[in-house]
Amino acid sequence: MPAVSGVPVPAWTAADGRAVTRLMLIVVALRVATALAAFYSNVTFPLARPEQFTVFEKTDYFWDTFARNDSGWYLGIASRGYRWVPNGRGNLAFFPAYPLAMGVAGRAFGGTQADYYFGGVVVSWLASLGGVGLVYALARRFMDGERAWHAALLTYVFPFAYFFGVVYAEALFVLALAAALFGLESRRWWLAVLGGAVLTATRVNGVMAVPALVVIGWRAAGGDVPSRVRGAMAGAAAVAGIAAYSAYNWSVSGDPFEWYHAITRWGYYPGTTVAGNPLWVFVSTLTTHPYRYLVDEHAAPYDVLNGLFPVVMVATLPWLWRRLGAGYALLIAANLALPLSSGQFEGLGRYCAVLFPFQLWVAMVTPPAYLPLIYTGYGVLYGLALTLFTTLHDIF
Repeated sequence: MPAVSGVPVPAWTAADGRAVTRLMLIVVALRVATALAAFYSNVTFPLARPEQFTVFEKTDYFWDTFARNDSGWYLGIASRGYRWVPNGRGNLAFFPAYPLAMGVAGRAFGGTQADYYFGGVVVSWLASLGGVGLVYALARRFMDGERAWHAALLTYVFPFAYFFGVVYAEALFVLALAAALFGLESRRWWLAVLGGAVLTATRVNGVMAVPALVVIGWRAAGGDVPSRVRGAMAGAAAVAGIAAYSAYNWSVSGDPFEWYHAITRWGYYPGTTVAGNPLWVFVSTLTTHPYRYLVDEHAAPYDVLNGLFPVVMVATLPWLWRRLGAGYALLIAANLALPLSSGQFEGLGRYCAVLFPFQLWVAMVTPPAYLPLIYTGYGVLYGLALTLFTTLHDIF
């Protein structure tokens, strides 16, 4: 049976405080270990393609591992702001919450190119510390302290969780989503509104969470209809973030949805195919002729890494629904439907990394004796994906 929303969150105890402190220390250790592993990969393996940019004026084998692919676009926004490129690939495709925070930190550090990159790393690391605490607090709503601790830790050792420590927006996305969900479950409506607004201002995927936030708010409020409406409205208020960004887009381009058009100019067209079709074709191909697929298709090794967890998450949705409720199942389904509807697998692993309710479900249903197997599997895939990302393979 699903957990009953509307029941007060268990009282915070000294044991919970100690658990969060341990989690934060582990997250810092993971960030340091990940940075060292990325550095080792960078000096050991050849790059799959030339570097697009560097943190300093010349290559630095340690610091450049924090700045790959989209990081350069975030630097441009943080240091010089947005620039509308009519009918071209402009930076309006990248939502503002993360680069704005990165810009504040970068200017505080001194305002050089490296300072802005360092600012982005600091924002990601601080967001990770706040995020792991909020994920734990949310998990305590559904399970005992030990399982909640594992739910939070699984979120940060997930194979694509290395994105939480580099110049990408994912760590802030997790923090905002955890704040919104915990705010709803604990009836701290102000926190739900704030977290939700930051969520939809961080990545376009955030808007896909709004229907789920409405459902969760309605259910968490409990009581009479007016109370439930307040809860649902707190969830719906998340649209404030994307609404504000759309208003800005209108002010600079004359089109409130210029951010969407900018995204499509990268060859990414969400909504052009039925979301289930790519997964079905992927599973069918991988099960009928895996060798030929992996050897003959250039993108196949990367698609397998990106496509593995969407398949698992979709397959387990009915059981997650039973344990956590319809709102959390809808959250995962909607956030996977958007990228899958583009017909591409690029970035799917990263999108799955922020869907931490799946980790709550894993912690709830996995017998303690089997958790080491989960951690081992995550660790192996984490190292592989990190190495590919660092050496500029097609893991975005």
